[in-house]
Amino acid sequence: MADYKIDDTVDITDVVCPVTFVKAKVALEELDDGQILAVRMNNGEPLQNVPRSIKEEGHQILKLEDNGDDTFTLIVKKVEDE
Repeated sequence: MADYKIDDTVDITDVVCPVTFVKAKVALEELDDGQILAVRMNNGEPLQNVPRSIKEEGHQILKLEDNGDDTFTLIVKKVEDE
């Protein structure tokens, strides 16, 4: 994660879909345009749904990292609301 300056982090490993995306979306809404959010999530449903939903919201997925413990970290850049 040293490639990017992370402005905020949200850990959604303790919640289930669809709340996973809601928590990630709320965290993104609190950032300014261009800031970067790291979202830590579990493998499975969150890994399938959260990146897709964030992309559909118009934000930029910068990186998806496998943490090696069945969790992943999604690095997202907030894109300006239109």
